[in-house]
Amino acid sequence: QQISGEHGLDSNGVYNGTSDLQLERLSVYFNEASGNKYVPRAVLVDLEPGTMDAVRAGPFGQLFRPDNFFFGQSGAGKNWAKGH
Repeated sequence: QQISGEHGLDSNGVYNGTSDLQLERLSVYFNEASGNKYVPRAVLVDLEPGTMDAVRAGPFGQLFRPDNFFFGQSGAGKNWAKGH
């Protein structure tokens, strides 16, 4: 949310900024998609789907590409050896 706001992007990935400075280096964090929308350059990985569901349900959840979410079916249960 912080980086999106600093670059003038709303929760839909649309640029609503007021300064050309906001567009500088935007490609470091975002890729431009169709319809002048920007999507985060991110891959989200976790062992359990619950955290990914929380991201999707958040205010910026629709900003991420669905195919960039990777998760297992169950977590490590706070057991480092199981998760490693």
